[in-house]
Amino acid sequence: MSNLVQVDQVTSLHKNNELQLLCFRLEEDKDLYAVNVFKIREVVKYNGTLNTVSFEDNALVEGLITIRSMTLPLIDMRKWFHYDSNFPNRSLKEYQVKRTEDQDDVIMICEFSRWTIGVRIFEADRILSKKWTEIEQGVSITGGAYNNKLVSYTRYFDGSLVQVVDIEKMLVDVFPWIEDEKELELDGLKRIGSNKIVLLADDSPSVLKTMGLILDKLELKHIDFTNGEKLLDYLFDKKTNLSEIGLVITDLEMPRVSGFKVIKQVKSNPETAHLPVIVNSSMSGSSNEYMALSLKADRFISKSNPLEVKDAIQDLLLEK
Repeated sequence: MSNLVQVDQVTSLHKNNELQLLCFRLEEDKDLYAVNVFKIREVVKYNGTLNTVSFEDNALVEGLITIRSMTLPLIDMRKWFHYDSNFPNRSLKEYQVKRTEDQDDVIMICEFSRWTIGVRIFEADRILSKKWTEIEQGVSITGGAYNNKLVSYTRYFDGSLVQVVDIEKMLVDVFPWIEDEKELELDGLKRIGSNKIVLLADDSPSVLKTMGLILDKLELKHIDFTNGEKLLDYLFDKKTNLSEIGLVITDLEMPRVSGFKVIKQVKSNPETAHLPVIVNSSMSGSSNEYMALSLKADRFISKSNPLEVKDAIQDLLLEK
């Protein structure tokens, strides 16, 4: 898909306050899950070689696959759903996506947070178009280890439940050294000399936690919100002292109100238009960045990168 086509799609969805979700299953005739289509390059059937990188029963990475000259790590999403960080050595072998020997693997090739990975699912279903107001905040009704892997839910065409996966959390669980690198970068952060308050919106608990650590390390006061609607309600509340607010940091994909709408509302209101807006998103494609910047966002950074966050805040707060 060309960048121009993607920009047109993002623009159209933004104007209608919509998103598109690819629905899929991890078991035959079982629960429906979904991921934003802009995090998926394609879905393919695969019967090629799997180069195993670990023979441990608790391994989350199945191995390496090669699709059209791209070598990708393969993650079995059903295994990850049953992974519990409190019991990292527990065997996950029995939870692998089940299929017969004559069936090909179904692989979602996902692109987000500047990573490209293969994710094994049972089957892809349909693309579901929804208004952001139709996406509800909350964890799964499934219970167990699933509860920290799902960020929101909506309804399928027939009214059945569709649960939206926190795919950034999967990346952290599968490649924990990513967080280790962030810890090292955090150690190097120093106080930013500002008494202004940062407003932060993100629907992922893991992202809110990481961003909170970064802002605390920078010794900045911050107020956190689990979606854009709550941030806007606070910002435009008559009791809020706007002179105390320094900037806004927002995700793009959130229930109720998207980050695109947050940017538009902040920048179109004369009382808040002066506030810098930083987009902190795993949807790092050029189309989403173009759309955010066209709405007058001041900076677009990859998800929760400590050095990028520090540089952006320092530039935007101290130049005011």
